[in-house]
Amino acid sequence: MDLESIRTFVAVADTGQFREAAIRLTITQQAASKRVAALEATLGVRLFARTPRGAQLTLEGRVFLPHARELLAAEERAVSSVRPERRPLRVDVIHPQLGPARLVREFHAVHPEVEIHVVTHIFDIQSALAALRSGAIDATFRAVTQAEQLGRDIKAARVLDDPVELLTNHAHALAAATAVSPADLNGHRIWMPGNVPGTEWSRYYDELSASFGVAIDTVGPNFGIDAILEEVAASSAVATLVGEHIRLVWPSEYRLRRIPVRDPMLVYPHSMLWRSDDAHPALPKLRQHLRARRDTYRRPQAWAPGWALQIA
Repeated sequence: MDLESIRTFVAVADTGQFREAAIRLTITQQAASKRVAALEATLGVRLFARTPRGAQLTLEGRVFLPHARELLAAEERAVSSVRPERRPLRVDVIHPQLGPARLVREFHAVHPEVEIHVVTHIFDIQSALAALRSGAIDATFRAVTQAEQLGRDIKAARVLDDPVELLTNHAHALAAATAVSPADLNGHRIWMPGNVPGTEWSRYYDELSASFGVAIDTVGPNFGIDAILEEVAASSAVATLVGEHIRLVWPSEYRLRRIPVRDPMLVYPHSMLWRSDDAHPALPKLRQHLRARRDTYRRPQAWAPGWALQIA
């Protein structure tokens, strides 16, 4: 079906007059009548009853109208998908509780005029890179374990060094400490079932473990952060590691403790990735905002894996 005929049909239905519809569409009344007649011929039904008071929808016309509106809406979505200035900035933050989501919220507070679509369903960096290259997203926040995996078409900038914290319940042997060192963690059960082999966060904690002798237990199904909080709250022998910028909420009876890891500080290195030819007008604004916040969110003296140093 011809979309211009669909558009004309909707305009006539909205105005009740071929003349008014023609004015709205900046065409002649004769052209409007021909378009609707062609659509009726294609569908094999009459859409309007012509009366002295104007054009009234037939039963078939009333049935067809919502579908016609959806066709025009689909056209608008399709056009917007390839015209950056007409669609939201699509940003993958991995999970709404993590540090990158906080960065994007702060950006939106400074630039409320920028419409943002927050993406939280992309699992690993390879899937995120595929989404960038396909145009499904404009930016993503990831720990880049191999700079060469980006290729020439993807740019990256390190934007957030998220300090690692120990999360325990109130009865844990380390719960009273104001800070702990990586050496203090030796001999304690650090449970992180979400460390899926092959992911960038698993690579990070593998290197942390190898560098400081911290044994990390990944055994068990991962039922999400709420289940981990419940397990830690129930045991004085179980702890886990979380980022300082992760937003966690738990019942008061859990009596959990978040303890900074220091001497050295350990940080998880988030970089923002984007496609070099992405022309979305809001993307430079986001990049500039994050550059201006480098002193707040970067920890150049902290420990991070050697591969993290490849991204400036």
